[in-house]
Order: sequence, then structure tokens, then C-alpha cells
Amino acid sequence: MSLEPGLSFDQAPPISVPFRFFLSAPLFALLAALLALWYGPALISSRWQPPALALAHLMSVGFLGFVMVGAMMQMLPVVAGAPVARPVGVARALYLLLLPGVLSLAGGFLFAAQWPMRLGMALLGAGFLIFVVAVGSSLRRAPSRNPVVLGMHLAVAALAVTVALGLTLASNYGWEWWLTGRVQLANLHLAWGLLGWVGLLVISVAYQVVPMFQLTPVYPKLLTRWLGMSLFALLLLWSATLLMQDAAAQGRAALIAGLLAAAGFGTFAAITLRLQWLRRRKVSDVTLLFWRFGMACLLLALLLGAAGQVLPASAQLQIYNFALAFLFIAGFAVSVVNGMLYKIVPFLIWFHLQSQLMGMAKVPNMKQIMPEKGMRRQMRLHFAAVPVLVLSAFCPPLIYPAALLFGVSMTYLEINLLSAFRIYRQSAKLAPQTGPQPT
Repeated sequence: MSLEPGLSFDQAPPISVPFRFFLSAPLFALLAALLALWYGPALISSRWQPPALALAHLMSVGFLGFVMVGAMMQMLPVVAGAPVARPVGVARALYLLLLPGVLSLAGGFLFAAQWPMRLGMALLGAGFLIFVVAVGSSLRRAPSRNPVVLGMHLAVAALAVTVALGLTLASNYGWEWWLTGRVQLANLHLAWGLLGWVGLLVISVAYQVVPMFQLTPVYPKLLTRWLGMSLFALLLLWSATLLMQDAAAQGRAALIAGLLAAAGFGTFAAITLRLQWLRRRKVSDVTLLFWRFGMACLLLALLLGAAGQVLPASAQLQIYNFALAFLFIAGFAVSVVNGMLYKIVPFLIWFHLQSQLMGMAKVPNMKQIMPEKGMRRQMRLHFAAVPVLVLSAFCPPLIYPAALLFGVSMTYLEINLLSAFRIYRQSAKLAPQTGPQPT
């Protein structure tokens, strides 16, 4: 069964495979918001504060990581034609490792305790190893080597580097302190995680889902062919500068690599906005608005990041670090992921119900599965939360309204996802007992 050119849904996994991750993800973001409310302005006094480290990993590994793991498990058979072997078993193993792993890691940071940090390292290390091996094997079997598949290859490789660097840094907290270049390694960990794993995966997925769901023209072939590989090469170059003995030469090389990477991501954001402007359907929907907001935040984050590269002294300021983090994670990454959930979730529910109920009962359409009113209410809360979060870097007491807005937004997101899944469970009961059963 093929519903879109170049897409095959024949080998799509059971709906339980991605949904266990989708339904859990907003809860990590809600925990992060509660953490910010509890600690208040003290949270953003330093990026090295335990609450700040716990919050960062709840958002990056928890919210973003869970959605992206679930999305890749779903998209590999559809986009690449290469499903993960034993997807249900792999998904269960990943969930049982990653869920307590994120909580243990955050607890280890928050309470400066070694045993939860060690437990978190073991669980997350094992979970991501299974994910990288399973997804990597699937990608190697892919019959196509289109830009989406290549981008996923690069994103998974970036995830492997991110996890290796993260485990190395976490070992300082789980055992005796032994690292001397913590700041440089932490910056590399951030770069490979946010620009590599998150950034490259968003770019590669965008090549497929933006034209498909937002009815835009396709991305230029020159961009889809070279952008992902160029950004990955720049991350490698940036990493290699740490090996240079000459401090002045190291600074120049890192500056060039950083500015070129910013230019590459900026080009992607600008072209995405232009394609959305040229879309065939002029009525704006929630996903489109989330993506536009995310691309605008990405451009602002890139400008701020480039300023930090040119003026290194500004990058040492805590207000710079937190403003950049809020713009990139909450403004760009969370917005784009949030917007895609509002397309992927109702589409998957409709698709699975269509296969189960065809000719037997009426299948709810996507607007019934995910009503516009609920999505827009949550979107407005998110759009209000992000600028207040960024301003809180300059006026710390604003962290209270920012965290409250963000927490309520994530609560609404969870309610919307649960309501959609409830519709699936209720409708799937109409399928005959001898037919496909809901998982």
C-alpha cells in the first residue's frame, strides 16, 4: 500500500511502537517546567548548576529524544523501505531502558548523587546502543540512498558521538573527577547533540514531510544533496580543532567551522520559510505556524551563536548561554517537533484505523482525531512561553511565568495526544475479533 509517491506503508510497525514514546515525551517537558518553577531564578545563575543540567537533559534526552526515537522507528519502513527488525521488542527494550535512564540521569545531576548517575549512564548507554545498532542495521538495508536516508545515517552517527561524549562527561559525576577539558568537551557534546543529532534529523525529515504535509514545492536538489554532508563535515572539523596545539590557529579554525555551520543551518531555515510562502494551500494550519515559528527562532539562535563566535567574551556570559539554549531548544527544536506531532499522530491513527475498519465502519478523519481548537490553544501557550523564556535570561524572575506557560502548554499537548489515542482505542474496538487487534 502506497499513499504518497516514494512512501511505502506496507511494513509500518504497530501503532504501539511510536506511540509509547510520543505519549511519554510531554511528561519530561512538564517535569522540566516544574523544576524551573521550584528553583526559580537560581536555575539560570549558571549552566553548570545541577538544576540547569537536570532540566537540559529532561528536555533534550527526554522530550526531544523520545519523540525522535519514536518517529524514526515509524519512518524507517515508510521512507527508507527498511523496517527495524522486531520493532515491537526493540521499542519495548528502548522504552524500559530510556525512561528510567533519563530520570536517573536527571536525579543524579539534581541531587549530586553518584549511584543514580551511574544507573542513568548504564541504562541510557545500553538503550542508545540498541537504538544505534537497530536503526543503523535498518538503514544499511535500505534499497534507496536518497537525501532523507543519508540524512538519517548522519543523524544516527551524530547521536553515537553525542552519547559517547555524554557518557564521558557523566563519568565525572558518577565517579572521581578526572576530566580537565570539561568546558570544551561539554561544548562539543552540545554541538553534536543539538546541531548533529537534532539538527540533521530535522533537516533530513523536513525534505520529506514539509512538501508532503505542508503542500510546498520540494527542496532544491543542490541543498538536499550537499547540506547534510557539509554540516556533518563541519562538525568533524570543529571537533578536530581541539587537537591543534596552536591556540590562535585553533581559535581561527573553530570560528570558521562555526560560522559555516551557522550559514548552512540559516540557509535551510530561509529556504524552508520561502517554500512555505510558495505553498499551494494558502490557509495556515497549526503545523505550518509551528514550523514558521521554529525557523524564526533558529535564525535568531544562529545570529546569537555567530555573535558568540565573533565575540568570544560574550559567550562566557550566562545570559548568552541561556538565551541561546532557550531559543534553540524551546524555540526551534520543541516547536518543530510539536508541530510534526500534530501531523504524524492523527495521520498514523487514521492510517491504522483505515486498515482495520475498511468496509466495516466509518473511520474518523484527521480533524476529528486532532481538533483544531485544542491544537491552537496549546500553540498560543507555547508561542507565549518561548519569548518569556528568552527574556528570563536577562531578567531571571521571569522564569516563573515562563515555566508556568511552558508547563501548561506541555500539559495541553499531553491532553491532545491522549485524546487522539483514546479515539483510536474506541474506534479500533469496532474491528472484528479475528482481524488485526489494536496494540
